[in-house]
Amino acid sequence: MTSEFTLKPTQTFFQENSHFGLEPSNIILFEQRMIPAVTFDGNVILERKGKIAMAPDGNGGLYQALVDNNVLEDMKRRGVEYVHVYCVDNIMVKMADPVFVGFCVTKGADCGAKVVEKAHPDEPVGVVCRVGGVPQVVEYSEIRPEIAQLRGPAGELVHSAGNICNHFFTRSFLHDVAEKFKEQLKQHVALKKVPFVDSCGNQVKPTKPNGIKMEKFVFDVFPFSRNFVAFEVLREEEFSPLKNSDGAAEDTPTTARNSLLAQHCHWVTAAGATLLDEHGNSIQIPPSSSTENRLPVQCEISPRVSYFGEGLEQLLKGKTIKTPFILDEAAAKELQAQ
Repeated sequence: MTSEFTLKPTQTFFQENSHFGLEPSNIILFEQRMIPAVTFDGNVILERKGKIAMAPDGNGGLYQALVDNNVLEDMKRRGVEYVHVYCVDNIMVKMADPVFVGFCVTKGADCGAKVVEKAHPDEPVGVVCRVGGVPQVVEYSEIRPEIAQLRGPAGELVHSAGNICNHFFTRSFLHDVAEKFKEQLKQHVALKKVPFVDSCGNQVKPTKPNGIKMEKFVFDVFPFSRNFVAFEVLREEEFSPLKNSDGAAEDTPTTARNSLLAQHCHWVTAAGATLLDEHGNSIQIPPSSSTENRLPVQCEISPRVSYFGEGLEQLLKGKTIKTPFILDEAAAKELQAQ
């Protein structure tokens, strides 16, 4: 799903990369709806002369977009029964994770969510929980501090299931939402910096929020589930979001890149190989649970070679590998021939 701003660049990106080896007919791109941005007084904003400022209707616009673009009918025609959806820029996402999907199917779930343990009570992530017995995500801004800090007998956070916007749905559940529930989704207010033209017709790019965009959230359908499940994963293995530009303290392109490289280093050493730096010295990789594992060691493994670290032992066990190291299909063939 794209917006009107990202549809064409996305199409071009896929074309320039030969659709990453996939059949073009199996890649369906569709647009979500756009709605006007307004001032804090509720007036529409002019983006430029003759054009109202519009914004995508949030990742919860998915359900209306499925209807608008006949996507559910296309899924049914193709025999698609289960859908994996993620809505956060996350370099470590496991697309169509067979373990997550298999867990949800085995449990008979119509809706599921991956979660990570919150790093600390004040971490700005929503919490997957039950409110009055009904599954939902409570945003961090809506949780009172004394509730967020509640701990169990072993010192663990009571409300620890951090939402990472990584979900499983059955097609039948999506059909029910589109047919019965999508109008019940809440609207959320987002304060944004919206470019506009002033009374003299000059283009202005604000430096602080000047407008409101209304959004729906994809996870607001959880209360409609008949059998909801949560699946906890390790943060260092599956979640390194991109939210900020380089220079910020966290969630930048650099931290995302280093998270992936660190993970691949662990895969290589777990397969029985030894990594060397450019001087031939052995690189000691700390435990994956350590925050110190975010090292810029240049070690990257193509997903065409290994999806999640599997199958590497037969290629790498007992080998000494000098970094930078890229294990793509060609390199894998060379290692097999050795």
